Amino acid sequence: MKIENINTLGELKAAGYKSLPIKEELRNNLREKIKSGKSAFEGVHGFENTVIPELERAILSRHNINLLGLRGQAKTRLARKMVELLDEYIPFVTGSEINDDPLNPISRFAKDLIAINGDATPISWLHRSDRFSEKLATPDVTVADLIGDVDPIKAANLKLSYADDRVIHFGMIPRANRCIFVINELPDLQARIQVALFNILQEGDIQIRGFKLRMPLDMQFVFTANPEDYTNRGSIVTPLKDRIGSQILTHYPETIKTARTITEQEAKLDAVQSDMVYVPSLAKDLLEQIGFEARESEYIDNKSGVSARMSITAYENLLSTAERRALKAGVDKTTLRLSDFMGIIPAITGKVELVYEGEQEGAAAVAQNLLGSAIHTFFPAYFPKIEKLEKPNEKTPYTDLIEWFFAESGFELLDDATDEEYQRILGAIVPLEILIKKYQPELAKEDKFFMKEFILWALVEYNKLSKDRISEGYQFKDIYGSYISKL
Repeated sequence: MKIENINTLGELKAAGYKSLPIKEELRNNLREKIKSGKSAFEGVHGFENTVIPELERAILSRHNINLLGLRGQAKTRLARKMVELLDEYIPFVTGSEINDDPLNPISRFAKDLIAINGDATPISWLHRSDRFSEKLATPDVTVADLIGDVDPIKAANLKLSYADDRVIHFGMIPRANRCIFVINELPDLQARIQVALFNILQEGDIQIRGFKLRMPLDMQFVFTANPEDYTNRGSIVTPLKDRIGSQILTHYPETIKTARTITEQEAKLDAVQSDMVYVPSLAKDLLEQIGFEARESEYIDNKSGVSARMSITAYENLLSTAERRALKAGVDKTTLRLSDFMGIIPAITGKVELVYEGEQEGAAAVAQNLLGSAIHTFFPAYFPKIEKLEKPNEKTPYTDLIEWFFAESGFELLDDATDEEYQRILGAIVPLEILIKKYQPELAKEDKFFMKEFILWALVEYNKLSKDRISEGYQFKDIYGSYISKL
């Protein structure tokens, strides 16, 4: 019999339905996923050999779980993906506030209803998408919010005394019975509120205003926490930590490739934007490298972390910068430029916590410094390394280019220059073309001008050229000419 045709307790029994605790349900479905070679956490990248195996072991062990990691490490994403390991539908007593299992009711409402109606008790079906509850732990959360409280209005309407357990209004946790319940940022929860979770995690019973209810709630708890919170805002009390089966450490992407996959998956772009702006592969790599540089920067508090959201919002800003330029020029397509990276500064400054030295430098200056560091890091992978010390009169691969700037006094590259003007300016620098033909002969035609600009920015980072911000763009000069002009 199809589940949509099962509407009563009697029909459910006749169908031979067997109910399982949620932890067994998760465990059984995970076992089938592993056997079939399918991933239980599709769309979560970079954790394949670290976090996900630990998470799977915790589920197989029927543990409540604490995901510990810095911001932007997909902790909540992992918890939400666990919903896919639940059965598609489960039955519950119609009208039950706490999703009572018809074969094993625990609330007074469900027990009384079944006692009166027997096999005619109506049942409904709960889809797995409705079996996920989430609460952000904030200082104002109360025991009543999570566990429940006596409801004087209910007592008055039903003409019941406060001694009757029917006057109880259940909180979020009982209402999430037979569900996955997530408490985000657990250390932010006041210690006295954390204490209220002890019995729920261990024995399953709850206490509300003196009522001791033997209600073996059937739940999968997932907590998330940031290591920084242990010192900044609070901590997880020791007895609660003792009741959490597995604590799993998350981490940031370990490779540029993984970081790119996450950014491209999560960035909110429409087809119009994607079609309008061509993004060279090098530009995507540079964007991700900025995040890696930020996590190592002396100006940024690495204990606070640099969220993967920074790269995602920066990528959105990057394409929007090029899109805006194309719209102003009245063209349907354009190619991303390195100078467009100035458009991502707002996405960086709002997402990093600066140390004292960083505050002194200023958030915008730190953001530009990160871009420079990313270029400095990537350049030797594409072109010969630029040595800090060179012998006098010794010719290097960049000598002709530097001499071109000395002879031509540099040029200006405006932010809103049309593609034709942009290409004309860079195309006039013959040594750039020679460098690319020699060291990047297989470079795609559409990537060529981005690479030319990349060389110029890299020579600035290596102190071979100067780059100054002007009101509408950038001015590139020979470094000595720039010095003389300032005298």
